[in-house]
This record gives sequence, C-alpha cells and structure tokens, in this order.
Amino acid sequence: MRRAALVCLCAVLLACWEGSARARAQHPATVRLWKLVYRSHDGRARNAWVVLPAWYGPRRNPALPLVISPHGRGVNGLLNAHLWRRLPALDGFAVVSPDGQGRRLPLYSWGYGGQISDLARMPEIVHRALPWLRIAPHRVYAIGASMGGQEALLLTARYPRLLAGTAVFDAPTNFALQYRLFPRLPCNAVCRRQWKDPIGIGLQHLARVEVGGSPRQVPDAYAARSPAHDVGAIARSGVPIGLWWSVRDRTVPAPQERAFLKALLRLHPRGRTTHVLGSWPHARAMRLNLPAALRWLGLGRR
Repeated sequence: MRRAALVCLCAVLLACWEGSARARAQHPATVRLWKLVYRSHDGRARNAWVVLPAWYGPRRNPALPLVISPHGRGVNGLLNAHLWRRLPALDGFAVVSPDGQGRRLPLYSWGYGGQISDLARMPEIVHRALPWLRIAPHRVYAIGASMGGQEALLLTARYPRLLAGTAVFDAPTNFALQYRLFPRLPCNAVCRRQWKDPIGIGLQHLARVEVGGSPRQVPDAYAARSPAHDVGAIARSGVPIGLWWSVRDRTVPAPQERAFLKALLRLHPRGRTTHVLGSWPHARAMRLNLPAALRWLGLGRR
C-alpha cells in the first residue's frame, strides 16, 4: 500500500514538474534575480542585485547588454530592481542595481564621487561574481530615476567611454537648488509617519550629513554632485542622452531640468539627445517611461 502510494505521489510530482516546464516554455518572459556582494569605495560590504532572463545561465549565456541602474533616494537596489519587472526577459538584457554607498549615508548617496566610481566598476563586479554572465562589448547603459538619474548623468560625465547611452527620469541636476527646494516637498499621511520632522527639513539634515554642510558652507561639494556643473563633460562625451521629466513633478520641478537641457543643447552635444515632457507623478516616472527609453536606446522592442 505504501509503495503504491509512493509511486502515485512520484507520478503526481513528475506531472507537476512537466507542467511547470511547459509553462516556462510557453511563457519565457520571466526573470531571475541574483544577489551579489561587493566592496564599496570605503571598503564596506554592499549588496547589488542583478536581473537576468530566467532562461539565462552558465549553459546558455549569449552576450547581453548591461544596464547600470542606480536607485532613487531612500530606497535600496532591490526595490529599484523590481521596477524593471519582466523587461530584461522581454528584450534580452541584464540589469545591475547596487545598494550603493555615499560619503556617510548608504541610501542617500546623492552623486558622491566614490559612489560614481563604484557604479563604473559594476561591469567588472558583476563579471567576477557571475563569471558565466557575458556582457556585450560596447553595450553598457545607465538608466535611473530621481537620485538614480542624477548619478547616471554624473557617471556619463566622468566615465563616458563606459557607456553606450544614458536615460534619466525626473533627475535633479542642480543639487544646491534641490537642497533649497526640499522644504516645499508635499508630505501625505504615510510620509508623516515615516519622518519625525517635516520631510523637507529631514532631507536637508540628511544632505548636510552626507555632503558635509549646507550649500552655503560647502558650495564646491554640492557642485561636484550636480550634473549641471558637469554639463560640458556630458556634452563632449558623445554618449546619447535621453531626458524625461514631468510638469506634475513637485519633487524635481521641470524648470530645473529644462535649464539643464538648454545648457546641454547650447554646447552642441556630440551624442544624440532626446527629451520628453509629460505629466506623471515623481514616484511613477521610471515605471511609466522605461519601455519608451529602452526603445530609444535600442534595447527595447520597437
């Protein structure tokens, strides 16, 4: 009796496995998340999250484009990785989203130079952790929203030979101005539960801790974290630049990004540029615009 029951159970499990395999074959657009650990610029152990098509592995590993995707302020790389959903599987590329590390703060790096150098090392870090992951030559991209977009632009300015294209959504480009605008940020009930002080006052405090003072006290440090300060290097980089921003964005007002675009175009950038002005809330910028940005960069389906 027991033997018959065991045979029956094995048959059921085999049928379930075969059904799961058929489902994976019929729906290949699934992803797998890989966690790896790297040493940041200050020697701290930090996590990075790699999103790959589920079918990709040591035995099936064609060269894939790699997207470096820094996260927005106050969230980690894992949350940012989830924003990519099934897109890496649908369009055949890899994404790496590191937790990052600022001068003092882990989730509020705000374009610190050490963090930018860590982003530039991501292809090497990924290859060492996953040696079977083959990165397509000359097909590394930077894509990010909010603080992640700020860091993607700074990466473009300082490591132009690394990148084949950059796309950013609602990215602050003048960090001193952004500091002054923090007190204007709206704060709903959830926000008020998370912040002891009004959110803008809290963010100004965090910025002073991370940067080393206020814009009046350390203006050069704020300039170093501002893509607007590096707009000349970005124009000379030859890297295609895509800018998405929203008239409804109360976190990074459109005039800030419009001023950056105007300065960029005035310098006649060597790479092609595009800009899209829309109407979406700050928090949804990346989720809504990723497919269009991928198509523009040549990564997505047209």
